Amino acid sequence: MSLLRAVTALAAILGSGAIAAAFADDAKPPQASIPKGETTKYTFDRSKIFPGTTRDYWIYVPKQYDPAKPACVHVNQDGIQFHAPDVFDELIANKEMPVTIGVFITPGRVKANAPGALDRFNRSFEYDGLGDGYARFVLDEILPDVETKTTKDGRPIRLSHDGNDRAISGSSSGAICAFTAAWERPDAFRRVFSSIGTYVGFRGGDGYPKWIRLFEPKPLRVFLQDGSADLNIYGGDWWMANQTMERALTFAGYEVNHEWGTLGHEGSHATKIFPAAVKWLWKDWPAAVKAGGGSQQLREIVIPGEDWKLVAQGYKFTEGPIANSKGEVFFNDIPNSKTYKIGLDGAVSEFLADSKRANGQAFGPDGKLYAVATGSGRVLAYDSEGKPTTLAEGIKGNDLVVRHDGSIYATEPGEPSKVWRIAPGGEKKVVDAGLKYSNGIALSPDQSLLYVADFKSHWVYSYQIQQDGTLAHKQKFYYLHVPDNADDAGADGMRVDRDGRLYVATRLGIQICDQAGRVNCIIPTPNGKVANLCFGGEKFDVIYATCGERVYKRKVKPTGANAFEAPFKPRAPRL
Repeated sequence: MSLLRAVTALAAILGSGAIAAAFADDAKPPQASIPKGETTKYTFDRSKIFPGTTRDYWIYVPKQYDPAKPACVHVNQDGIQFHAPDVFDELIANKEMPVTIGVFITPGRVKANAPGALDRFNRSFEYDGLGDGYARFVLDEILPDVETKTTKDGRPIRLSHDGNDRAISGSSSGAICAFTAAWERPDAFRRVFSSIGTYVGFRGGDGYPKWIRLFEPKPLRVFLQDGSADLNIYGGDWWMANQTMERALTFAGYEVNHEWGTLGHEGSHATKIFPAAVKWLWKDWPAAVKAGGGSQQLREIVIPGEDWKLVAQGYKFTEGPIANSKGEVFFNDIPNSKTYKIGLDGAVSEFLADSKRANGQAFGPDGKLYAVATGSGRVLAYDSEGKPTTLAEGIKGNDLVVRHDGSIYATEPGEPSKVWRIAPGGEKKVVDAGLKYSNGIALSPDQSLLYVADFKSHWVYSYQIQQDGTLAHKQKFYYLHVPDNADDAGADGMRVDRDGRLYVATRLGIQICDQAGRVNCIIPTPNGKVANLCFGGEKFDVIYATCGERVYKRKVKPTGANAFEAPFKPRAPRL
């Protein structure tokens, strides 16, 4: 190992940051017969996503680039690594990868503003951190800046914006950064090369194997490299973490390849295999990278080839989707105080011109639509013509559910947060209090259990409904997952299917739990938002999801359990 490489490996262990040269092998002699691209250096210091940072980046443009056709893109963290320009020259010349422009970015620094002060080093924050921040930085700031440049002979730089035409790579923290960018934005990056990836507990990266197994698979192709002598320090064990990543990706059906070696936290092995890895990442291009099938639990729910479809859009904030006995779906646009109906033919029409800012709603066994009118603090029942009757007042509710016997349970956020019961005769009573923010509410298929989502935690509470309608045996029962950039799961609307699964609208998407309280899988929505959901359609086998300004639907294998129907006992959970 060279002195430079040894010093830099030690620096990585001590956390002082990586140097691009640390991951390069000895200089590789150019091959004169291969057309050589050009590489130019720039500085970027205008970031709004990482304010105050300054960084260098390089643009590689192959000789074969023609601005008449937008080029494929390869982004790398920590600047130029793996002799990438030379590798690209050779692979492009041999038609083993498409014409690709490389963008090699260093981590940002906030320069010291006083003599003797130290710069702020942003590398771990930008690279090890989860969430879409770095992806947005590349997509909204760096790549648009790249497209303002020209080659030395005046050719404008034009980049493909198709994720299937883009790869991203890196080493160590730069590797997890590359994976995170693709994970968060598979529409923008679908090919990942990861060298000695830092999938450990620095900033939550050790959670990726869990996410990979739970989430509906994304269209990604991933190549992993690591060595058995890699780091084993306070943050975790790199060698074991990379193998765990590979096993999780394989389990979920991803296109994944790997090369394991015996070296440590250095770059010679990655540099050696980089040409073959890049060739594999681009194999079959321009054929699209496909998503895997996911877990058995996910395959019991989703139908191959059936994806989300847009039902309607242009609203301010949609909520409260619920289906009547025909399978027609009703939903609210809360800020505009309107209720809409989705017919079985897919047509959307206005049902209520003034819903009193209705939020959650449910159909009862009498066929009436029951709604929490947040704007008036009332619980209302609407007949088929949209004529309301007031059932209860003084409830600034959020969501509700109606049992087969006609009793209503409603949530009221606030301090204190409450759960109300409205008896069939109209008597109202607080049956629980003390949640941080009671929100979504649902019944088990046999209607013996009541589920209440606590929006400001990661729990869904389970209660047993007693013969007199009171609640007993309160338990933080359903354990929900929380995104790294939030302090809670944001659990909102909920529904159950006829097998007893609980579907919860959360910040991560729809988290689907078994009856034992475990999240089996997570299905994101197309725009990354979801406040509520229901089962609709003639067979109640279509999930309708209210997602901010839009409503989506997706046909699935299970069918929904309707509280207005007679209770029934579902099958016991697999423990």
